[in-house]
Amino acid sequence: MGTGMVGRAWAARLAELGHEVRIGTRDPESTRARGETGEAALFGFAEAAEDVDLVVNALDGEAVLPVLRGLATALGGMVVVDISNPLDFSGGFPPRLFVQGGDSLGEQLQRALPETSVVKTLNTLNATLQVHPERNPGTVFVAGNDPEAKATVVELLTEVGHDDILDLGDLTAARGLEQWLPLWLGIMGALGTAEFQIRVLRPRT
Repeated sequence: MGTGMVGRAWAARLAELGHEVRIGTRDPESTRARGETGEAALFGFAEAAEDVDLVVNALDGEAVLPVLRGLATALGGMVVVDISNPLDFSGGFPPRLFVQGGDSLGEQLQRALPETSVVKTLNTLNATLQVHPERNPGTVFVAGNDPEAKATVVELLTEVGHDDILDLGDLTAARGLEQWLPLWLGIMGALGTAEFQIRVLRPRT
């Protein structure tokens, strides 16, 4: 779901790995006319969610609930990989988080889709490293309430090339993952690049 940088990166990478991919967008014709998605199969959001094995939520944070809440029935029983961040650019740059403290956008999405298994992951790194971690390997995190759904997402992450995956537990861990973004923006500004990673160094035994 989504035709921005993250959605396009994932569509291309999954197709490269041999998966059948559908890109969900609000208006397939206008998206196709812009030529941003190449030859990818474009569908409206509801059509994109029909009879699929996995949904990748790569929507802009502010669009997540309005769009996916309307697909609650279609997404019932599915695993949703939630990469989104609750970024509010209304006050300019840097953006603020429009969800923080004792909640997260990932948890709000799970509440909006009670029959769906939401797994938060990959929101701590840029789109390029999400799909090509070999460029700068690091630690990626998963959080979710359904162990089987997390196992499915870990399998996908491993297929893409991630080799250091840390399960943070249930979806409340999405709060910390999303609140990393202000620091991520600061590091990006200091380094002058978005191609950096987190690496968790485990205690030595």
